[in-house]
Amino acid sequence: PFRAIVAPRPIGWVSTISSDGVINLAPYSFFNAVAGRPPMVILSSEGIKDSITNIQATREFVVNLATLPMAERMNETSRALSSDINEFEFAGLEPAASSLVRPPRVAGCPAALECKVTDMVPLKNLAGEAGERLMTVAEVVGIYIDENYLTDGKFDMVKAQTLARCGYWDYQVTKELFDMPRPDLRDH
Repeated sequence: PFRAIVAPRPIGWVSTISSDGVINLAPYSFFNAVAGRPPMVILSSEGIKDSITNIQATREFVVNLATLPMAERMNETSRALSSDINEFEFAGLEPAASSLVRPPRVAGCPAALECKVTDMVPLKNLAGEAGERLMTVAEVVGIYIDENYLTDGKFDMVKAQTLARCGYWDYQVTKELFDMPRPDLRDH
């Protein structure tokens, strides 16, 4: 039940490129924003997968916004495929050039975060064993937003139909938001 209790979680749909130039794309549900100034994210992996191997080699990645219209193709990229297979091609997705990092973003995604690694930390259990759990900390150096998903100058999560991972095989889509300013900032 742990994953169902700690939910919903944003999905880091991560594109990387290997040192040999092979493009990789995979969703991660152990992903989140951890700082705003500068903007920083974490990505955690259970098992040293192709994405992590690529990030270790290049120190760069892109987080693409997972949305309902792309849910099935995002799920296709969760397959355990050989490291020489381009998941963009496998899932029928087009890569689009990033501005400040080598890995491409997913064309058609409403938003993407271009990231450069600041730290990679083995996650140890209480016995001090790291196993194959690795947390990547990265600074967001570039942000792509499709202007069609801006409403009054703000990114519109409802219009984008942002996905989140819940427990088991459950997902949710952002369909409704409500505004609730901090009490001490309501009049500002």
